Amino acid sequence: MLTQLRQDHANMARLLHVLQLKQKTLAEGERPDFQLIREVIDYILDYMNEFTVPLERIYSEQLLTTAPETLEFTRKLAEDYHDLHERLMRLSQDLDMILMDAIVPMDRFTEDMRAYLEAHRAYLRHEREELFPLIREHLDDQDLRRLAELLPEGASSKLEYLQSTYPELYAELKGDPEPVPT
Repeated sequence: MLTQLRQDHANMARLLHVLQLKQKTLAEGERPDFQLIREVIDYILDYMNEFTVPLERIYSEQLLTTAPETLEFTRKLAEDYHDLHERLMRLSQDLDMILMDAIVPMDRFTEDMRAYLEAHRAYLRHEREELFPLIREHLDDQDLRRLAELLPEGASSKLEYLQSTYPELYAELKGDPEPVPT
């Protein structure tokens, strides 16, 4: 289970890197591929709703059962996640406006994207450095197997979904010059 979580973190880091490259393009005053940004944001939002929310709930409940002293930590993690989700939703709404050719200040959008990327990386670091050790300390293999059965499929096993639903993003992550036809 922890191996799957680490793999999911690596996949998320790749997605954030794609966004960072597009944010850098914006910061340099150039126009990035806004459709690709749309695909990355949509994919992350889908992933958060389908995987992160259930994961947070399941692990928080289990940790509180086995280690009630983690209450403050799990509460803080939930607050950080909520803040991260709100930042991403604001970016998504602004991106909708940009794609409809509405006037959106690019310097604000660029800064919001930078702040989101920074916050998401901090969130992943917080999970890696604090949540994962708590899981190892307080949950045994049997707990992890039981919890794994309650979770949706991990992001790393959704490459076919990624390829068909977000072809430009899939091509970018795989390093293909053109999106893979579906």
